[in-house]
Amino acid sequence: MEYSGPTQLYVDGQWTDAASGETLRTLDPATETEYATVATAGAEDVNRAVDAASRAAERGSEWREMDPGDRGAALRRMADAIEERKDEISLVESHDNGKTPFEAGIEVQMVIDTFRYFAGWTDKLTGEHNPVPGERLNYTSREPLGVTGHIVPWNYPFQLAGRSLAPALACGNTAVVKPSSETPLSALYYAVAAEEADLPEGVVNVLPGSGSGAGATLAQHPDVAHIAFTGSTEIGKGVMADAAQNVTGVTLELGGKGPQLVFPDADLDAAAKGVHYGIFMNAGQMCWAGSRLLVHEDIADEVVERVVQGAESTPLGSGIDDDGRMGPMVSKDQRETVLDYIETGKEEGATVACGGGVPEDKDTGYFVEPTVLTDVTNDMTVAREEIFGPVLVVIEFSDEEEALEIANDSPYGLLSGIWTNDLSRAHQVADRLDYGMVSVNEYPVTFPQTPFGGTKESGHGREQGLEAVGEYTQTKNVNVKLE
Repeated sequence: MEYSGPTQLYVDGQWTDAASGETLRTLDPATETEYATVATAGAEDVNRAVDAASRAAERGSEWREMDPGDRGAALRRMADAIEERKDEISLVESHDNGKTPFEAGIEVQMVIDTFRYFAGWTDKLTGEHNPVPGERLNYTSREPLGVTGHIVPWNYPFQLAGRSLAPALACGNTAVVKPSSETPLSALYYAVAAEEADLPEGVVNVLPGSGSGAGATLAQHPDVAHIAFTGSTEIGKGVMADAAQNVTGVTLELGGKGPQLVFPDADLDAAAKGVHYGIFMNAGQMCWAGSRLLVHEDIADEVVERVVQGAESTPLGSGIDDDGRMGPMVSKDQRETVLDYIETGKEEGATVACGGGVPEDKDTGYFVEPTVLTDVTNDMTVAREEIFGPVLVVIEFSDEEEALEIANDSPYGLLSGIWTNDLSRAHQVADRLDYGMVSVNEYPVTFPQTPFGGTKESGHGREQGLEAVGEYTQTKNVNVKLE
């Protein structure tokens, strides 16, 4: 497929080249061939976009003063525009990122659902009456923050842009979206949708560019009121430091090393399928991947056998012109990073139960075999660090206390999973897991209505659900002395 979608920056309601004239090339990770050439924003472009977003966010502006019901209708029109192009965006995402069109379709549908969900919030941003002493009227109201910056990663380029963009717009903010230079294409369709939904100029701006250039400029900009960043913990700390220069608020969704705890009373077939999906979906390039299988020693062999069988029977490919069900790594560098982790695991004593290298039948593409490492202890590098690839590490435990100790012994705290048919155990273990999210008897799962975020080095703040409304609004208190 030859790319025919947008390739320019979108600033203040206009498609434009970068001020410097610079462009970047994107490669199809499944074929290693050039897919598109896109304008790449620099500091001048970011400043221009923030200026446009600032004007669109001012008191008295069309967007700021728009009837909440009309703003909700605008978001629904954006959802409709995205839905009309669902197949096109899914295919673009597949070529640009490497995931299969099936997986990309799930991603696009999640965005459609997210915009429609937050469209329903626009007229529900209510305040409260506060009972205070004396003859006074005291109340609160929720107000938009102003300009919001959205720095988006390469693993779910479309979904993770929409996840923060939808609530920001619903709350009356304006936005500057900076997609990853690895996968810049799908985010440009938000500009297309904004145009078709007839949003005022400057409300949505989309600027492909580098993290160190456009991303840093956006995070450091004094007129940006809030930054939403999804990516690695290391880079997230840098974004937080940049934002702190102007006391800018941040929502950070960072790394993970999710444990899946499988107890002897679990449905082992269901658990094996869930473990497989939780680590090999999107080729393991997920912050919420269930990358640590914590399994009771009495059933470890059975569960590992099932997971290995699933891994070895997973066809690799683009899913576009073949029957691939797991795509490649996003880039050559990411493939090398994953392969290096596998070698480190072997050097530290792990056993390769399956996979462990590059598939022999793939002459092109950044593929890594679905890999399962056994004989792993929780102090090994592969158990401590986020690999961000299709690598599952297996750690055995003898009882519930040991399982919890291993699960919580991690610098991360994003998503965890429990597999058991004992309802009491499920609730008790969930209560003691130091994770922002816990999923019982399915993995992974999230919805627009549910908060997404973690503890410890997995981030700060929450996306989705009611909590996102709090991220993208500020509370004003008004006190009126009546006598």
